[in-house]
Amino acid sequence: MRYLDPRSDLAFYQVFGKHPELAMSFLNALLPLDPEREIKEIEYFPPDLVPDNPLRKYSIVTVRCRDNQGGQFLVEMQMLWSREFEQRMLLNASKAYVRPIGVSKQYQQLPQSLYSLNLVNGVFEPGLQGYYHYYQMVHVEHTDKVIDGLHLVFVELPKYNPQTYREKKMKVLWLRFLTEIGERTREVPKELLDNPDINKAVTIIEEAAFTDAQLLGYEKFWDIISVEKTLISSYERKGLAAGRAEGEAKGEEKAQHTIAFSMIADGVPFDSISKYTGLSMEEIKNMAESIRP
Repeated sequence: MRYLDPRSDLAFYQVFGKHPELAMSFLNALLPLDPEREIKEIEYFPPDLVPDNPLRKYSIVTVRCRDNQGGQFLVEMQMLWSREFEQRMLLNASKAYVRPIGVSKQYQQLPQSLYSLNLVNGVFEPGLQGYYHYYQMVHVEHTDKVIDGLHLVFVELPKYNPQTYREKKMKVLWLRFLTEIGERTREVPKELLDNPDINKAVTIIEEAAFTDAQLLGYEKFWDIISVEKTLISSYERKGLAAGRAEGEAKGEEKAQHTIAFSMIADGVPFDSISKYTGLSMEEIKNMAESIRP
């Protein structure tokens, strides 16, 4: 049996974007909800109400839904990570939160809360321990004071190791589903298949469940991911090189100014200072004015 990678756009959407019972199980397991706040019913938003992903649009898949308690949920599977995603994620979450009021400005129509759950197939906080990061609007001095509204959750999948974390069962099972099942899987672990929700999700991503056209799109998805990864890596290398060159140029410029100040103090003629430092006569005159008593 061959399985599609559940992190791909096709498989992820088939599991969580078309089966509300699985989406509920997933959200209840991954979100930091109070026990009495368990999600028991959801409905999906129409595709036109799902925020756009203008940056790296092929490497992100989004599912948006709401429950009957006034909460909204935005789930994103991000195959590639770069710092621009933080800003785009915050923008998308904010847009999704305020969209219900439209131009009416009826603030009572705002959702009670919006959870933005971002599954990241990369490490974006290397300095922080753990794979699970939860952000709220919290009073700096009195951390028990929280403004409810936006809840931002990041899950760094590469950091997840079920052997090192003690967590509730469904969170472990869903994260194992995302990190252990894929094209190289030949036998699904029994503990995953023993759970009805995970078993159904595994069945959904079986290769035989997809058409030839869908499988072609699946292969194209991974080709695009490879290209985008190369582009991001290339831009980062160019940025580092440019930064290094800029730093070297600034360092050299600072050294020339230091030499020039010393020569000015020793009474060396301006034309000689210009010759040895490469600074213009105007620059040297301005430097001399700045140190004149």
